[in-house]
Formats: sequence, structure tokens, C-alpha cells
Amino acid sequence: MPIAILSGAKTKKVLAALEGNWQAEMEGFHSYTTLADRDTDPVRAQVLRHLAHAELEHASLWEGRIKELGGETPAYKGHPGGDADSLASRAGGIRMALRRLEIEESRAIAGYGEQLKALGDEASVAILEHVIEDEKEHYRELGSLIRGHYQAPAGAHKIDPKAVLDEMLAKRNQGRKQPGAWIGDAIYGVNDGLGAIFGIVSGVSGATLGDPAQTSHYVLLAGLSGMIASALSMGSGAYLAAKSEREIYHAEIAREREAIAMNGPEARELLSLYYQMKGLPEADAIHMVNHIASDPEQLLKALASERLGTSEESLSNPMVSASSGALSTAVGAIIPVIPFFFMQGIPAVIAAGIVSLVAHFAVGAAKSLITVRSWWASGLEMTVVGAIEGAVTYGIGILLGKGGM
Repeated sequence: MPIAILSGAKTKKVLAALEGNWQAEMEGFHSYTTLADRDTDPVRAQVLRHLAHAELEHASLWEGRIKELGGETPAYKGHPGGDADSLASRAGGIRMALRRLEIEESRAIAGYGEQLKALGDEASVAILEHVIEDEKEHYRELGSLIRGHYQAPAGAHKIDPKAVLDEMLAKRNQGRKQPGAWIGDAIYGVNDGLGAIFGIVSGVSGATLGDPAQTSHYVLLAGLSGMIASALSMGSGAYLAAKSEREIYHAEIAREREAIAMNGPEARELLSLYYQMKGLPEADAIHMVNHIASDPEQLLKALASERLGTSEESLSNPMVSASSGALSTAVGAIIPVIPFFFMQGIPAVIAAGIVSLVAHFAVGAAKSLITVRSWWASGLEMTVVGAIEGAVTYGIGILLGKGGM
């Protein structure tokens, strides 16, 4: 294809767009590679490696065109782990990370579509058309992975059973706990503590507003008592939930072990069907299962992982859950109380309201890390809810105060 001659200003504009494309593709490559390295599901990990390779090929195409236009070889400026190492991806786990990547693929398709009209460079447009088709396939493949049963779109990557088996063997002795799994619990702990104590502070303030000194005294007493109670409740609840989850898992493992001992062929057939549902041909799935079954413990782990949808390594640690739940609740709960350490009366109530609403917005924005919602929309929603809660409890407090309760 002949290289079109562009003006200096036009070339500079095209080069800037192409380098942005290169950076985005390289970030995708690092994101997919990092997730594949961490993923204990061998089928999903192999698909992620294919997607990483495709992103690297796209980056190579953009780099080639940049050089043709006289630009310098681009240097990657992102994080070595791509978006997979972001707080949002770590907080939400593998499925949330895949959902975020699915959204990024849709944005990439839209962005490339805009470039088709704006670039005005035939060679770059040809690359765009090729890359857009690939990104559409990636979007569909990610959607399939998120649903839990990989179905390769027509013309897309086909699962290589040997690569899947190699992936499984490489990770068979590597227990990988989902990194940052406690972050989501911590965010909800702050949310619960903030909401509960803000309501208490508002209600007590309304009931005792006639006496500034009394207001501060009772708000501090009620707020600190509520903070301690909420933190202990959240911590103990998180501990018992995580412990129960482990006990249930071990009970299920015991049942699976007994089932395998009673009817090994049926267990192997069941595991083979799970792999076939993920996209492996029957003969290859049977070959994989026979290889895994050479080690009874690995057969047990593989079958339990498919049936239960989890592994022991991915379960929450009871002490970590209890600590993060209690501490985060205490942090959220102390926020509405802080102004009353230094102020009294209406100024303290106003300051507490402002500080609490700002904290509500911050917590709502933080929740977007694990919900994939817009941070400002999530923050605004949380702020409105907090404002309504504060107004209602403050009004109830006034009524109770007037009633002499």
C-alpha cells in the first residue's frame, strides 16, 4: 500500500493519535497478561493470554505506522500490570476486572470508530478497520468469560487443550488468593459505620439542641458507644461469615472426596462435561481429565473448583475479614462525631453534617471501585441518601426532645 504524504501539522496530529492507540493496546496487553498469570481457571487464563497476544499485535501495527510516518519508537508509560493492578480491579476480583475490561473494549471500539472519520490517513484507517473487528471479537469473548462458560465467537480464538493443560499443570501447586479481596468489605464497613452513626448523631442533636453543652455531651456518649458497638458487631459478623464459608467449603470437599471414592469414573465424566461446557472438544476434555486424575488430590481440587465455583485459596481469612470489617466500620463511625470534640451547639451540628455528607460522597465514589458505576453518580447518590437520613433522624430527634423522652 503506498504511503500517503501528509502535511506537517496533519502528520503531528496523526502521530499523537497513533501513539495514544499504542499506549492503550500495550496497557491492554499488560492487563490481560497479569490477569492470566493470577487466574486459577486454566481455560479462562488461556483465553486471556490469547487476548493479550492480540493486543500486542495491535500495538505492533501502530508502532509500524508510527515509524513509517517518521515518529519515534513509543515507550510504554503505564503500570507494568496494566489496569489489573488498579485498586478497582483488585477490589472487585476477576469477574469485576473482566467487566471493566469489557467496558474498555467497548470504549476502544467507539474511539477507533471516531478515528475512522477524523484521521484522514489511509494506511492508519486500514489498520483501524482491522483492529476494530478484533476488538469486537474481544468484547464478545469477554462477555462469554464473564458469564462463566466460554463460547468462542465465529472466527475467534479456539481453545488449545494442550495450552489449557499446560496452564493447569503450571498452577496446580500454586494457591492464589484473590488480591485485595478485603477492600470491598472495608468500603462497605465504612459505609455502614458512617450511615449508622450519622443517624445517631443527627437524632441526638435534634433531641438535645436546646442545651449546647448537653448536645455535645450526649452526642459524644451516643456516638462513641454506637461506634464501638457497630465495629464489634461488624467484626464479629465478618469473622463468623468467613469461618462459616470455610466450614461449608470443607464439608463440600469431604462429600466430593467420598463421591470420587465411591464412583471415580462418574466423577471424571462430570469434570469432563464441565470442561466441554467451557469450549473444549470432548476428546480433549477427556484427555485432560485423565491426566489430572493421575493425582487423586488434583482431581478432587479440580472437580470441587468447578462444582463450587471457588477454591480454598480464594476464601476469605476470618481474622482478616474481622479486622478489616471492625476497623473500617470504626473509621466510618467516628467521622460524624469528630466535630463535637471541638465544638458545641448548632456550629457543631452543621460541621458534623458537612463532614458527614462529604464522607458519604467519598464512600459512594469509592464504591464505584467494586460496582463499575460512575464515581460521581455513586457519590452523589450516597450523598443524597445521607442527607435524607440526617434530616429524618434530626426531625425525629426534635420531636422526641419536645416530647420529653
